[in-house]
Amino acid sequence: QVQLVESGGGLVQAGGSLKLSCAASESLFRFNAMGWYRQAPGKQRELVAAITAAGNTNYADSVKGRFTISTDNVKNTVFLQMNSLKPEDTAVYYCNANLWIRVVLTDYWGQGTQVTVSS
Repeated sequence: QVQLVESGGGLVQAGGSLKLSCAASESLFRFNAMGWYRQAPGKQRELVAAITAAGNTNYADSVKGRFTISTDNVKNTVFLQMNSLKPEDTAVYYCNANLWIRVVLTDYWGQGTQVTVSS
């Protein structure tokens, strides 16, 4: 069973920065892709950033130029560097990893970490 443990959330003022970490229980090379999602109160969970095994990245338009996803394959950890934070970035952030189990692409989720940006 894959385990993902997030850390790094907290309270920050608008314009500030935070760096989220997601430690995986297995080698990142096992995964098809990893990403960060967020869910604000009353809203659907949305993709923030993702990175494939080949290193290709994808960002939500709302965070392009402000957030950066990266990996440390030695520590089996995925990061989300968040700069120029805005109040609308406030949400619970979830780490996601997916991998092929036979012919089924299977998703795994972390427990979530709260990010609150004050104005």
